[in-house]
Amino acid sequence: MLDVNEDDDEEIPITQQIKTPPPPAPPAAQVIEIVEDEEEVEESIIESTETDNDEIIEVDDVSIEEDDLDVDVPFAVIEDVPIFPGCENVSKDKRRDCFQEKINKHIKRNFRYPEVAMELGIQGRVFVTFIIDKDGSITNILMRGPDKNLEKEARRIISVLPKMTPGKQRGRAVRVPFSIPINFRLQN
Repeated sequence: MLDVNEDDDEEIPITQQIKTPPPPAPPAAQVIEIVEDEEEVEESIIESTETDNDEIIEVDDVSIEEDDLDVDVPFAVIEDVPIFPGCENVSKDKRRDCFQEKINKHIKRNFRYPEVAMELGIQGRVFVTFIIDKDGSITNILMRGPDKNLEKEARRIISVLPKMTPGKQRGRAVRVPFSIPINFRLQN
């Protein structure tokens, strides 16, 4: 049996504290001489560039052609969506759905899995972005996917889209960017 109380009574000898003298004081501070500035500083006045309602502003006559204002209006917010052939007689509020349905049918009908990608077992999703131009043609086709062969096929599918009736914003034909993913999946 071990008695812990006996081990706690260890004697520690008292040591003597040695006092060290303080460090010597730093040398007396030097006298600093203050010299008067002899240079004159010229102050500049900053004037406001804001105008009030009474001020007349002259503007040079600049003519802007309508074609100079190439505005891209996203598909999600455009007033009149581009019309895919076959959707002309659909009511205005159903044209977005018709457009989506027709573009999906187009992709399914024109889809061909690239042989090279099939042999190598490459599959994945290719994100395609393109612009439906003011004349209804398809331009600026951009793809991003897992393989260049899949991207090439996605470009081919989109490039054979039919010419559409362009989208309109405030009654004027505008460029409409559109994005769609194309899934390439091998069947087992």
